Amino acid sequence: MSVISISSTIARELGVREEQVVAAITLLDEGNTVPFISRYRKEITGGLDDTQLRQLEDRLGYLRELEDRKKTILETIGEQGQLTDDLRALIMGCETKARLEDLYLPFKKRRRTKADIAREAGLEELVDTLIDAPTTDATAEAARFITDGFGDTKKVLDGARAILIDRFALDADLVGEVREQMYRTGSLTASVVAGKETEGAKFKDYFEFSESFDSLPSHRILALLRGENEGVLQLNLDAGDDTIYEGMIADRFSLDTGGSSWLAEAVRWGWRTKLYVSSSLDVRMRLKEKAEVGALEIFATNLRDVLLAAPAGQRATIGLDPGFRNGVKVAVVDSTGKVLDTTIVYPHQPQNRWADAVQELAGLCATHGVELMAVGNGTASRETEKLAGEVADLIKQAGGTRPTPVMVSESGASVYSASEIAAEEFPDMDVSLRGAVSIARRLQDPLAELVKIDPKAIGVGQYQHDVNQAALARTLDAVVEDTVNAVGVNLNTASAPLLTRVAGVSSTLANNIVAYRDDNGGFSSRKELNKVPRLGPKAFQQCAGFLRINGGKDPLDASAVHPEAYPVVKRIVEATGVGIGDLIGNTAVLSTLRPEDFADQQFGIPTVTDIIAELDKPGRDPRPEFKTATFKEGVEKISDLSPGMILEGTVTNVAAFGAFVDVGVHQDGLVHVSAMSEKFISDPHEVVRSGQVVKVKVMEVDVDRKRIGLSLRLNDEPGQPARKPQRNNQRTNPRGGRNDGRTPARGGQGQRRQAPTAPAGGAMSDALRRAGLGH
Repeated sequence: MSVISISSTIARELGVREEQVVAAITLLDEGNTVPFISRYRKEITGGLDDTQLRQLEDRLGYLRELEDRKKTILETIGEQGQLTDDLRALIMGCETKARLEDLYLPFKKRRRTKADIAREAGLEELVDTLIDAPTTDATAEAARFITDGFGDTKKVLDGARAILIDRFALDADLVGEVREQMYRTGSLTASVVAGKETEGAKFKDYFEFSESFDSLPSHRILALLRGENEGVLQLNLDAGDDTIYEGMIADRFSLDTGGSSWLAEAVRWGWRTKLYVSSSLDVRMRLKEKAEVGALEIFATNLRDVLLAAPAGQRATIGLDPGFRNGVKVAVVDSTGKVLDTTIVYPHQPQNRWADAVQELAGLCATHGVELMAVGNGTASRETEKLAGEVADLIKQAGGTRPTPVMVSESGASVYSASEIAAEEFPDMDVSLRGAVSIARRLQDPLAELVKIDPKAIGVGQYQHDVNQAALARTLDAVVEDTVNAVGVNLNTASAPLLTRVAGVSSTLANNIVAYRDDNGGFSSRKELNKVPRLGPKAFQQCAGFLRINGGKDPLDASAVHPEAYPVVKRIVEATGVGIGDLIGNTAVLSTLRPEDFADQQFGIPTVTDIIAELDKPGRDPRPEFKTATFKEGVEKISDLSPGMILEGTVTNVAAFGAFVDVGVHQDGLVHVSAMSEKFISDPHEVVRSGQVVKVKVMEVDVDRKRIGLSLRLNDEPGQPARKPQRNNQRTNPRGGRNDGRTPARGGQGQRRQAPTAPAGGAMSDALRRAGLGH
């Protein structure tokens, strides 16, 4: 596959023009980063966004690996003297690694097989005779081939069968067709391992289960594989009707199985012992890959939502890391995140020093002018939230400004506390107090604080440990990079971990920037970056547009306008007669400008359009306005809930089958995908995102199993049959019946139980049990 065919393949897959792909590949090969290309090279790529560029980058890597593998295989077969023009064309035309390896299989070095031994004994002639003359008496014919190692007719026929089966297994076209047929029409069945019913109760939905391969969603595949790994479930890959596959084999080799019982048995044996086994391995691999792709997409979306959560802004904040026996860890930070004070109070059992805790916290809030109280959402969170509320009320009663208590996710806070980054930042602070600092800062600016934590520790999805960890790390790192650059970074306040996520800035450069800042004070202009050791022209080009300087020498340094495009702004200033200071934010003037009037060979209309928009609202933050959920008074544990309650909560996680919502009872509730909207939706992200504040109705409460069923449709009635969302387009399942994309259709071959989907009554219980596998 040449570079041209690689680009055309990617263009077809992305649905864009090939010249766009060629341009993007060139830019990537020159060392440009995805954020830089998507933001500042729109003319060159035709406006490919960061998502398209990430997909392009991934596929480029795959196809280049495929290209390298083709070269290796061609050289190997050529050295064997077996490379024909037809075979070369087939190999060069491969678009998948699986197809390539199928073609290479006959030429691959392998251990001496039973088929090889039979060929050496001259049994290939017998095979050809039995194929050409199917009515021949196989046993009588075999008697002519008795020799050393094949001392009777049975052994001779077994050897002949081995040769024939080897032909089946080495036929690339047949192997590929059988594999695809099995994936299209087969199903995955599961049953409970005897004696594991109680131990594996959380997998109860899969004790008697079957669903077609092509309709299995990613979360169910991962749940089934986890059940198998834990020894609870036994999985079986049901290919379907054996006669279909046997017919495919016979047709491929023109075998008259009706006229020869020996040929019929050889085909049957070849299917069950060879092609079924290899196809099953491939199907399992494809299912795992499909599951991982789906899971990674969800993880990426959730992480992006968490990182883009609304910042509370530069306001003095007190962070409270709740706990019972070991107390509530407290940290006060100023508007810039600088730690002002730390302590530990013991308001809860067993110490129960509530009044002392209220007085001490009130004193800290008054002393430091605290505006926000960030409460971690872990153990003792509701009790600590009540404490914070009492402190806030006390301050208000005393004539001060009441600080606002806010529940904050503490996912990853403990990971940060014990990290090298935290140790470098707070070498003399107790590990337990560092978590309180993180909680306070992540309320002020979630993005700036969460970049210090391994993205995998933030808790953005289910089955996180069941997917390929290298792929997960790559995916999440890309999300962090794209998100940080979309928001922009304050050059004079950003930490080294945050700077490391800026396009073109390595860990070494980030540390050098901070060291330069410490030695010379804040940066007064972007140009000053060129004085940072080891920050060369290429790194400057990549990072400068994403680094902002507020109050610097040039007002443009506080915007997303890249320094290379400042001449365009100069032309706009000259054309309008309005100084740069008066032009920025001047919608009346900027709205009259035509981008094409200022475009040139280097900066086209897309870039000029972006420049004008940036001048109108410089450094605008794409994150939403800060808003907090208000938990219902008196609802602090599951037993306080009752069906019909309408509550406010925060979405903590979004999965393929629904969303989890924190309503303040230490256990998230599930809003199943079918209870999210009046209309049918296939992806919960169409309706909610992580961190979003929502109103929900309690539909079902199971105190013993700690499960809560919720609905976003506030007119749903608990205990009533679930109202199915209306769907406009229905997909036909090839195995029979209608399929809405979320559940297997009834009536398919091997179907034993339909996975539940409805959000109320028993179906909600089923959905909650299924969700409980990974939450």
